[in-house]
Parts: sequence; structure tokens; C-alpha cells
Amino acid sequence: MEEKNVIIELHSVHAYDRDDSESFDFSTDGTYRFEDGVGRLSYWESAVTGLPGTRTSVAISPLEIVVDREGTVTSRMEFREGKRNTFQYQTPFGMADVRMNTHRLRADFNEHGGDAELDYVLDLEHTVAVRNRFHLKVTEMTGEERYG
Repeated sequence: MEEKNVIIELHSVHAYDRDDSESFDFSTDGTYRFEDGVGRLSYWESAVTGLPGTRTSVAISPLEIVVDREGTVTSRMEFREGKRNTFQYQTPFGMADVRMNTHRLRADFNEHGGDAELDYVLDLEHTVAVRNRFHLKVTEMTGEERYG
């Protein structure tokens, strides 16, 4: 299947405790293809996300979402509902161990794009726990709209 130009919209909420949360909305353009039941998108991070110079690739299926980042930051995050995993997060300041527990994953993608929701908790170096909720929407570009 051919790659398509898409608009990627991300809404996230990060909760540090019951009373302290922040939300973030981000839109950019990227590329997308759908093959063998898996949606694959790719985009460049920017100063807006705090990761300029990093390429993010995402593979999305109904049971799993895998996020790979390469560049200024290098990591591989694997989300499966009800599963815990640990990964290493390479930054310009050094390596950090991150534990992740995915509470909920929902994804509905086809050849035109789709949307996904994630709810998970990150534990950085066994000290800081952050609950993250993401809604991702991928839509085919119909004209000359560009973000990022």
C-alpha cells in the first residue's frame, strides 16, 4: 500500500496526582500506510513537543501500539492493555529506566487513518508516577493543509 500524507492530532492529559494535571494538544503532518491490519505512521517531532530532531514512528493494531523514537531521544514503547513493561529512554542527558503499565488501549484504523486511545502509568526510575491519557487521530490530507 502506498504512503499517504496525513494530519496527526494528539490530545493528552498527564496527571501527577488527583489535583495536578496538565493537558496538551498537538497537530502535525506525517505519512501513513495501512497493511496487514496495522496502521503505520511517521512524523518529525518539533520544539512544540520538546523533542526537535526526533523522528517518531508508530505501529497501531487493535491489540498493540508500538512507538519508536530516534534522534535527539531514542526509545521504544510497547503498549498492550493489562501489560507492564520496562524500556530505556535515551536522552541527551543520559539513560533512564522507565516502567509502564497500560490500563486501556483502543484502536480503530483502516486504509484512510483512524483513532486510538491509551491510558497508562509511567514510573521513571522507580520514583515519579504519571498517569497519561492520549487520544490520537489520523486523517488523510485532502488539500494543501500542513502543520508542524
